[in-house]
Amino acid sequence: MKTLALALAVTTIASAPAMAGVYINAESNASYTGNDYTSRTTDLHLGYEGDVGSLGYYIQGGPAFTDVDAGDGNTNLSGKGGLSVAASEKLSLYGELSFAQVEDAENTYGTKIGAKYKF
Repeated sequence: MKTLALALAVTTIASAPAMAGVYINAESNASYTGNDYTSRTTDLHLGYEGDVGSLGYYIQGGPAFTDVDAGDGNTNLSGKGGLSVAASEKLSLYGELSFAQVEDAENTYGTKIGAKYKF
């Protein structure tokens, strides 16, 4: 079933028409404890971003390929969405909400908030 979902996602990504705001985001995150590798998750997301006045937004999702040290890898779903707002010419504020489906466990969720100041 996961292979079918992955094939459908890749086909959808490959055949998506070129439109403003649509993007593909591939991201790989590895985890280590000291010098010991523990796991890696690679996301292949299809997303959309845009602006409404000074408010920027994005939403993306797709398969997440996970490999753990000394274990079997698996494929699940993950996604994230976020907002950013220009507080001034040099300062922007942002926030993000993410999720990841975890097989045989509870799903995980994350949040991120921050500020970026440009010199």
